Amino acid sequence: MSQDFKTTINATEYPPQLKHKTIFAAYSALQPGEAMLLVNDHDPVPLRFQFEAMHPGQFTWEYIEQGPTTFQVKIGKN
Repeated sequence: MSQDFKTTINATEYPPQLKHKTIFAAYSALQPGEAMLLVNDHDPVPLRFQFEAMHPGQFTWEYIEQGPTTFQVKIGKN
């Protein structure tokens, strides 16, 4: 993968109650034009809905890998 990410969050390393909090904290630390990489063991569709509700039109969401066991999503800040 030749893309540069400001940070990588491996959601599988966090307990459930901290996953979204950690992901949103990393997103908040991004500058416009920067991106982070989210690694997860399932498709993070509910997280995407949460991003759409909290940051409409302010982020990009691009799958790098779509399962079956590993999902990687590039989340960018507009």
